[in-house]
Amino acid sequence: MTNMGKRLLPRTGFTGAALAASVAAALALTGCTKLDTVSPSSVRKGAADAKGKDRAGFGTVDCRKAKCIALTFDAGPSENTPRLLKILKKEKVPATFFTLGKNHIEKYPELVKQMDREGHEVASHTWSHKILTKIKPAEARAELERPNKAIEKLIGKKPTLMRPPQGRTNDTVNKISRDLGLAEILWTVTAKDYTTEDSALIEKRVLEQAGRDGIILLHDIYKGTVPAVPGVITELKKRGYVFVTVPQLLAPGKAEPGKVYR
Repeated sequence: MTNMGKRLLPRTGFTGAALAASVAAALALTGCTKLDTVSPSSVRKGAADAKGKDRAGFGTVDCRKAKCIALTFDAGPSENTPRLLKILKKEKVPATFFTLGKNHIEKYPELVKQMDREGHEVASHTWSHKILTKIKPAEARAELERPNKAIEKLIGKKPTLMRPPQGRTNDTVNKISRDLGLAEILWTVTAKDYTTEDSALIEKRVLEQAGRDGIILLHDIYKGTVPAVPGVITELKKRGYVFVTVPQLLAPGKAEPGKVYR
C-alpha cells in the first residue's frame, strides 16, 4: 500500500512556486480543467428538517448551528484500524471511512462491520484504487460496483458515498456514480500523511487547515496517522468544533448521486 500512497497527489502545494503549484495540484486533484463542487452549507440551506431521520449513534447535531467538521479516512481498513476505532469510540467521534476493496474490505470484513456498528459511515474508495478517469467506463463501473456489493453483504446496505482515487473525476465518472447511487466526496483538509510518518507534523498540518464545514482527509493505512488523531480531536474540540460524519455534515440536506461535494 505504500506505493499507492505515493501515487496520491496533494490538493495544495508546499513548494516555492505557489501559483504554479496550486494550479497543477488542482488539475491533479480533479483530472479535468473544471470541476463543479457543492459545499455542505449550500446543501443544508433551505433543506427540509430531517429530524430523527438516519441519525448515527452519536446523537443529533445541527450543523446549521454547530461548528461542524468531518473526519474521513481513506484506503482501509488495515492493521492500524482497530486502534483508530478505539480512539474514536473513547472520544465519541464519528468518522467516515472510504474503504478500499482489494486487500482491505476482503481482508478485514469484521472491521467494516465494526465501523458500521459503532456509528461510522462506511463508504467506497473503489476496489483497487485505479484512477477512474484513466480507465474505460466499463472498468470504472466495475471498480465502483464491486465494493458496493461487498459492503452491502457485510453491513446490509450499499454505500451512498464514494471518494475517487486522487480525487480525479469527470463527467463520465459522475454519470457512472449517479447510475450506482453514489455521491462523490472530496476534501478541504489534507495532511499529506502519505509523505511522512511524523505524527506531530500530520497533526500540525490538519490543525493549520481546519475550518468550519471542513472535510479532513487522512489514511488509516499509514503508521504515523493514527497516533496523530487524538491530538487533532482534542485541539479541534477545544476550538469548538463538533465532529460529524459526512451525511451529518450535509443534514438536513442529502448528498445526491452523481454530484461532487467539497
